[in-house]
Amino acid sequence: MGSLSDNFRSIKPYVPGEQPRDTERIKLNTNENPYPPTPMTARELGRLDPSAFNLYPDPEASELTEAIAAYHGLQPENVFAGVGSDDVLANCFMAFFNSGRPILFPDITYAFYEVWADLFKIKYEKVPLDGELRIVKDDYLRENGGIIFPNPNAPTGICMGLDDIRAIAEYNSDVVVIVDEAYIDFGGETALELLKEYGNLIITRTFSKSRSMAGMRIGYALAGEELILQLKKIKNSYNSYTMSSAAIKLGAAAMADEEYFRSTIEKIKRTRESAAQRLRELGFHLTNSESNFLFASHKKISAKKIFEELKKRRIYVRYFDKPRIDNYIRITVGTDAEMDALIDALTRILEDEK
Repeated sequence: MGSLSDNFRSIKPYVPGEQPRDTERIKLNTNENPYPPTPMTARELGRLDPSAFNLYPDPEASELTEAIAAYHGLQPENVFAGVGSDDVLANCFMAFFNSGRPILFPDITYAFYEVWADLFKIKYEKVPLDGELRIVKDDYLRENGGIIFPNPNAPTGICMGLDDIRAIAEYNSDVVVIVDEAYIDFGGETALELLKEYGNLIITRTFSKSRSMAGMRIGYALAGEELILQLKKIKNSYNSYTMSSAAIKLGAAAMADEEYFRSTIEKIKRTRESAAQRLRELGFHLTNSESNFLFASHKKISAKKIFEELKKRRIYVRYFDKPRIDNYIRITVGTDAEMDALIDALTRILEDEK
């Protein structure tokens, strides 16, 4: 007889950023928004009726999908909502990457892509970024079983131009191309306008970054009706009621407050540019990030040591022990006060190295 573990699936899981329980810390490692969500969500939360929690939520998440569609100038039939963009993307992998040909994604990118491909037994090829850590459009103009990449990319923060995305979607008209726009609100140009041109294109978004709602777990996809219907078939084949009633209500409320949304985005962008300049003055090399994080390396001290020294000071950033980027740290853009504390700590760490 074999062992019990012979029946287990062998998989190397995604490793999320550390979630320290220490309240006296500065958390700049998971790209959360440092500001709370719009006050409209608190108002909507107070209106929730707990006596209705005995009922299943709307499986179509209609109130939320209608709000998202209206915001983007689309129809509800063009929107698929899920429990964070990770849930939405996992559905996409199951729904569209089934040709038997390898899918393509960058070698340095969101680590969950490789995990899903392994989990769902999808063949894949990791396409190298160039020497400046950029996605090269021409590398995706070849036979494949589907394409996915973030724009801006993570963890580099570098954005691809709209013309390059158009070229990829047009050349690969026989497969689905997914543009993961988790960070697009912080910079770059959205591919939203391309949806009316390319029926093979999907754009995914999340409420976890620019909408300040990582704890509520809301994500969505935008695409033509045919692709959205296919996503719904997959979802309804294993879990029809994915989104809670609270998430649906609060997500719809968040979409309604454009003024608050824009104000927090602008604050983060201003802090990002200020922090980037100060890091450069300390001798750091940074990519041109158009996201809510900075990707930085220093020639005189290793990224791993910086990561460890900051952690001793209760400042958490992200370190990736991977080829080509093992001398970079990823720093979420926090409040001005948090970034001041980070710069002060880095100054002291660098002084200790002299």
